[in-house]
Amino acid sequence: MTESSPSTGAPGDILGSGGAAGPPWTGAFDATLNRLGLRSALARDCLLAVVMAVASGVLLRLAMDFLGSAEGIEIPSSAATAVTVAACAQSLMLCVRRSNPVLCLAATALAQVAIAAFLPPHVAAQGVAPLIAAYTCGILVPQNRLVRLLAAVILLHTALATLVTGTLSDPALWLEALPSVRPSTSGEYLVLAAGLLVSTVPVYAGPAFLGAYAGTRRRYTDLLRARAADAIQRQHERAEAAIKAERTRMARELHDIAAHHLSGMVVQAAAAERLIGRDDQAAREATAWVRAQGRRTLDSLRLVVGALRDPGEDPAPAGTDLMHSGDPSARGAPVPGAGEVETLVRIERELGAQISFGREGAVYPLPPVADVTVYRVAQEALSNAREHAAGAEVRLLLHYGTSRLVLQVDNEEGAGRAERTGQTAGAPRGLGLLGMRERAHLVGATLETGPMDGGGWRVRLSLPVDREISAAAGREAAEGSGV
Repeated sequence: MTESSPSTGAPGDILGSGGAAGPPWTGAFDATLNRLGLRSALARDCLLAVVMAVASGVLLRLAMDFLGSAEGIEIPSSAATAVTVAACAQSLMLCVRRSNPVLCLAATALAQVAIAAFLPPHVAAQGVAPLIAAYTCGILVPQNRLVRLLAAVILLHTALATLVTGTLSDPALWLEALPSVRPSTSGEYLVLAAGLLVSTVPVYAGPAFLGAYAGTRRRYTDLLRARAADAIQRQHERAEAAIKAERTRMARELHDIAAHHLSGMVVQAAAAERLIGRDDQAAREATAWVRAQGRRTLDSLRLVVGALRDPGEDPAPAGTDLMHSGDPSARGAPVPGAGEVETLVRIERELGAQISFGREGAVYPLPPVADVTVYRVAQEALSNAREHAAGAEVRLLLHYGTSRLVLQVDNEEGAGRAERTGQTAGAPRGLGLLGMRERAHLVGATLETGPMDGGGWRVRLSLPVDREISAAAGREAAEGSGV
């Protein structure tokens, strides 16, 4: 019998009164009780009371038969029956041990006194019910009240037992053989009371304090679990709120661009295509309009990039070099792109990082949003390597393919915060990876993150590229800057 059911009366083990998980087998035991229809705490306490009543009655009858055969102490059948009934009634009091633990303890103590009254003074029989009742009180009753309750029960039990022990048994069984067993003077009464007190204290105080310890530990465990669950829930809510806010901002800006600019450009381009060879002047005018609208679209895309800029970053004056330290609160940083990744690497090296940088393929321009995405993913990957794998070697590769740009950042295991906290080096934490995934999703790229076979961490961004769109974006950007 173990302790795992809540004190509020929820289902649990027969003896349990708390909410912490017990041994592995308690789950199967609870399932068996549920199949038997014993789902409430009251039903399970009643089952415990019946089992203990049957066990107590059988054991007492066997004990009294043993006394008659082995010790020569004959107990009349009337007294034996009374003792058996009192023991069974004492055990049945366990039905209310969780609904009214104080009443249960008091009733079992009085039943124990009644048992003592029917037995000779030199024969003692201690029931199990008072121990279970005291243990339950230790779990459910507040500790300051528990001490007063135990003191009252122990003193009452000792006083009553001193007065009634052996008074309802047959004196002929013991007076002649042991004429001095019953006290006759006040001194003898004090000696008997002291002996009963010494034997009674462990019966009630021991299980009660054990129950108090078990209840305190169980409540502490439940509190830790509740706090952990609450912290996880708040983290999930913060992550979901951050993702939702970022998606909403991206969707709003991109919707405006698509609805107000790109749809008109598609219509005008289709009209210009039909006019070619039929009305060249009108076709040229339509093409010029598409060109002007394209410039406005690029300007709008730049505004989107500005909206996606980290808080606190303001564009630097025209003509200044990129001076971005990676601190979101730094001011004076222009909108970065893939072309500035090498500058980012140089700044990280100045901060003490060991970074090898490689670029493969012919460099070509990217659309603004894709351009800033490449830079931001590289920046976040280097920041994570610096924070979580301090001192580790980092390899950054930019591969300009014919139809795909690949950014890959690998870092070895280091001596950063991961080792101090016992976490795997480079393990994902916080919202950094979530931000990178959202940026990658925005431009249709694929982001892969995870540990490498030999240890360390890898971030790989694969960005599909339309070379014609990229070239047009580069020409428009060059014309817009006066190059």
